[in-house]
Amino acid sequence: MNQTAFDREITCKQIDLSNKLRELWNEHVLWTRSFIESTAFDLPDLQAVTDRLLQNPCDFAKLFCRFYGEAKAQQLKKLLKDHLLIAAELVNALKERNVIKADKIRCKWYENAEDIAKFLASINPYWGKLQWRCLLFDHLRMTEDEAVFILRGQYRKGVTIYDEIQNQAMKMADVMTQGLIRQFNI
Repeated sequence: MNQTAFDREITCKQIDLSNKLRELWNEHVLWTRSFIESTAFDLPDLQAVTDRLLQNPCDFAKLFCRFYGEAKAQQLKKLLKDHLLIAAELVNALKERNVIKADKIRCKWYENAEDIAKFLASINPYWGKLQWRCLLFDHLRMTEDEAVFILRGQYRKGVTIYDEIQNQAMKMADVMTQGLIRQFNI
């Protein structure tokens, strides 16, 4: 008899891993949104929000170190930190309404996403470069849309897209979880 997905047992380790990755991706999009809002409205918490947002790559690296060692964890940390710093540049260029600057930064942001997809595919045989490219490009597109909506005062649209961003972040977490479970027989 074939075993279906519903027949397999889920271990505590698998649940813990899933929960941790979902937490990390949720924090990634939550603190990104907070950064966008703090930037858009010149809030006095911008530096504190930025510092907390930049903690996220460190948290990912800490988890990845357990599976891939310090060197690969640091590589991921750098890629994710660059991702966030480039996003910050883009939000500021959008706020300034500097189209030429925003276009250049956007290209850099998508190149970084390509690098992240390539890196993830290189360390886990169950993570495809194309799959991660699609996930990350969707993430970038939605995040930029979110920033534009907030900067234009289209708050309902900003909230609606944030719901989509959260759902998509959970997909990224699940892809990571499944790949780690399969690669390391967790």
